[in-house]
Amino acid sequence: MSDTPQAEVKVFGPEESPSYWQPVPANGFVRCILNPKTVKTENRFAMGTQTVAPGCHIREHTHDRHEEVIHLTAGRGFARIDGEDIPMEAGSTVFIGRDRKHGFVNPGPEPMSFVWFLMPGGLEDFFAAIGRERVPGEPAPEPFPRPADVAEIEKRTVFGWADPSHNPKG
Repeated sequence: MSDTPQAEVKVFGPEESPSYWQPVPANGFVRCILNPKTVKTENRFAMGTQTVAPGCHIREHTHDRHEEVIHLTAGRGFARIDGEDIPMEAGSTVFIGRDRKHGFVNPGPEPMSFVWFLMPGGLEDFFAAIGRERVPGEPAPEPFPRPADVAEIEKRTVFGWADPSHNPKG
């Protein structure tokens, strides 16, 4: 028998993790399932899910110190990578290395959902800072604006650059 402590194992049910409604332009919600606040790991990362509302999008952005994996689980849309639109459907996966400009668009009538994985993590802090806590079973709120200090939140979390052009009033 080894003297090394046994590594952690944890199972999370569908609604057993922090979740946040997201502001425009994505709307929808995220679940921040695995991150340093929820599990103990040897290598820092974060993993969760995001649902983008019909007709909405995730602004183009970069992660200057992070790599990201997106795996579409429901719906259709496209990944905009360095200005090129790449169609995605359920089962599609994209890997995005550091400093690559990317965003995701759901032009369809149904929600678009995906699993996200960010190395070394930190995306959970961004979602908590810009979103509103989501309670399972509650209806989605009316679309709400991003915080006025979203650029500062992006800088202190996981973003190298984010498209500032979508900044609706109200």
